[in-house]
Amino acid sequence: MPTDPTTDETDLPWLVVGLGNPGDRYARNRHNVGHRVADEVVSAMGGRFSTHRARAQVHDGRWAPTGGAPGARMIVGKPSTYMNESGGPVAGLLKFFKLPPTRLIVVHDELDIPFGDVRMKWGGGEGGHNGLRSISKSIGSKDYGRIRLGVGRPPGRMDPADYVLRDFASAQGEEVALMLGQAAEAVQDLSRSTFARVQGVHNTVGR
Repeated sequence: MPTDPTTDETDLPWLVVGLGNPGDRYARNRHNVGHRVADEVVSAMGGRFSTHRARAQVHDGRWAPTGGAPGARMIVGKPSTYMNESGGPVAGLLKFFKLPPTRLIVVHDELDIPFGDVRMKWGGGEGGHNGLRSISKSIGSKDYGRIRLGVGRPPGRMDPADYVLRDFASAQGEEVALMLGQAAEAVQDLSRSTFARVQGVHNTVGR
């Protein structure tokens, strides 16, 4: 499997999709860290989301660092569907913007990564994640990038499905903010570099 399959596609924008469930009820759940990263990214871009016909909230813009020229184009999306139906909106956005799956980055929660860690990965399986499973099925490929935010394993015999649909503990607030910030920074770095290079930096942070 290539570690940097997008080297020849750098003239194309990234489609960065943050996964989660819609509505205030789920907004602070562990399962919604992808949505929260997307919110941070769009805020840093100085933009706002608008409703897209692909059943998603989307911002299409460029990074504009203070005192610098605008960076690469970045399309940021949040499916308006529930997590297990994420694939339809993602496939719709890829089709609308005429992008291959290799320009897709999915930001999501990950049970098998320690709480607070951010890890990047290209391709591979879905690890039981319903959002990823829906996306892979809908776009007919697993060959896309992932930014995975560690939420840790559930305590005791708690059902993982119940665990991810609960909010973080209040004492974890500072670490959650740092994790979201690092993931948003990884997205920003992708506007200036290749996936493999950004992965090499962010997969070593905190180790």
